[in-house]
Amino acid sequence: MAAALALTAGAAGALVAAPTGAQAAPPGGKDVTAVMFSWTFDSVAEACTDTLGPAGYGYVQVSPPQEHIQGPQWWTAYQPVSYRIAGRLGNRSQFQSMVDTCNGAGVKVVVDTVINHMSAGNGTGTGGSPYTKYDYPAAPYSDGDFNDCRSDKIDYRDRYQVQNCELVGLSDLRTGKEYVRQRIADYMNDLLSMGVAGFRIDAAKHMPAADLAAIKSKLSDPNAYWKQEAIHGAGEAVDPSEYLGNGDVQEFRYARELKQVMNGGRLADLRSFGEGWGFMESGKSAVFVDNHDTERVGDTLSYKDGARYTLANVFMLAWPYGSPDVHSGYEWSDKDAGPPNNGRVNACYTDGWKCQHDWREISAMVGLRNEARGQSVTNWWDNGSNAIAFGRGSKAYVAINREGSPLSRTFQTSLPAGEYCDVQSGRAVTVNGSGQFTATLGANTALALHTGARSCGGNGGGGQDPADGGVSFNVNATTQWGQNIHVAGSCQQLGGWNTGTAPKLDPAAYPVWKGSFQIPAGTTCQYKYLRKDAGGAVTWEGGTNRSFTVPSAGTATLNDTWRN
Repeated sequence: MAAALALTAGAAGALVAAPTGAQAAPPGGKDVTAVMFSWTFDSVAEACTDTLGPAGYGYVQVSPPQEHIQGPQWWTAYQPVSYRIAGRLGNRSQFQSMVDTCNGAGVKVVVDTVINHMSAGNGTGTGGSPYTKYDYPAAPYSDGDFNDCRSDKIDYRDRYQVQNCELVGLSDLRTGKEYVRQRIADYMNDLLSMGVAGFRIDAAKHMPAADLAAIKSKLSDPNAYWKQEAIHGAGEAVDPSEYLGNGDVQEFRYARELKQVMNGGRLADLRSFGEGWGFMESGKSAVFVDNHDTERVGDTLSYKDGARYTLANVFMLAWPYGSPDVHSGYEWSDKDAGPPNNGRVNACYTDGWKCQHDWREISAMVGLRNEARGQSVTNWWDNGSNAIAFGRGSKAYVAINREGSPLSRTFQTSLPAGEYCDVQSGRAVTVNGSGQFTATLGANTALALHTGARSCGGNGGGGQDPADGGVSFNVNATTQWGQNIHVAGSCQQLGGWNTGTAPKLDPAAYPVWKGSFQIPAGTTCQYKYLRKDAGGAVTWEGGTNRSFTVPSAGTATLNDTWRN
């Protein structure tokens, strides 16, 4: 929901009985969801085929598809005016094609669903439907379908106000009314008929849990996956746990506390992270490092936090608590700014699209999570501060170094002996007959092994590693806001010295910028790094041209430092 809607949720209340057979955690062996925030349906379809399916994502969450108010801001999508699929991101035909394509790639579709409210004003929707604040002919809703409390001054200690008054001035649907419940169910059933697997319920805490249970009972598939947004707030009247009877509930405390640990706490304290910290039960909790609301209001980490953000995602995907969401959005300085190109992603890492779902350090962990599903934590180790390591039974092992200096040690695992690929770096690691291996982790990096990645011959587990015949660039380079690091070179893969086509590197492990490119074995290429600001101005690093030759083995890794 809109940044202004990122309000905290309650602390007490009775559990509501679930509809028969209510689905909690996503079904199947793949529980990671890529949240493609403000991506067009056509762009999501391409991602399902090109990156999400191959990486092992089980689900993709799409932004609200229903007709909404006009305007360039991202939050216009959270002010619906009808239940037609006619928003900024595409029409009904494009939505159907996306669902079919994603399902065909093994990725199920979850829809961000806005059913608590309609809009805050008057006008014409993105699909041409006229509306006023309490009259929506295309829905259809009229004045009597909205709650009588029309104040947006909500006291969050007052249950009635939270669930019956207007959230930041948005007309509040009377979800206790049978007609309204049926209209909402009709919309959701329409989506189910198109092949959708489930729903994220926006602003769930602003509707009584019993109302949501009644709506869910009207679905053609009452077992459809539900993930409910209910933000925790100490001392408030509505507690997120009230909604567990309907399905998963987003555990906002997870992301908030993980930020605190990454920003100044001790990673060693994560040993009991989850229910041991007072969070909701693991099997019904949806977790995330950030989402579109929290990254804008500063509640959680975001892509702007560089390596800490990346390591938080690595930990989330390795740790057996909840069902993880990986946020994939775009750069912003204006918190209200809508998506680049109206949501069209021509290519990742261009036009401001961050594509976190495809960062190698994150994408590679999806396969590890799938491989380690059902395995408990084993072989925990920490240094009492900010270096930790742990296994997932005999299936996986992860080490994270958030210290400011390298970590070298011999790690004890429960992995079978043999060669593995560290899916974080793409380097081979040998585990001996006692389950041990010795490795050095750089500052603010991780290592991850699993039984599904025994060889680095391909892409090392996902993301941007090169195939046979490629070069990986790693350059330590500081930047100011709005600047990016590119690599230019004499070979065509590096733009032929053209700064306009020189590929941009990925700041996921900032201040180290990374990129991997397929360059044939035997190729010799000169190269240098450059900074490019938001206006396109270019600053080259100092010194003479660097050079490399791709070895006959097919791959090369370059570890450089920016030269002033």
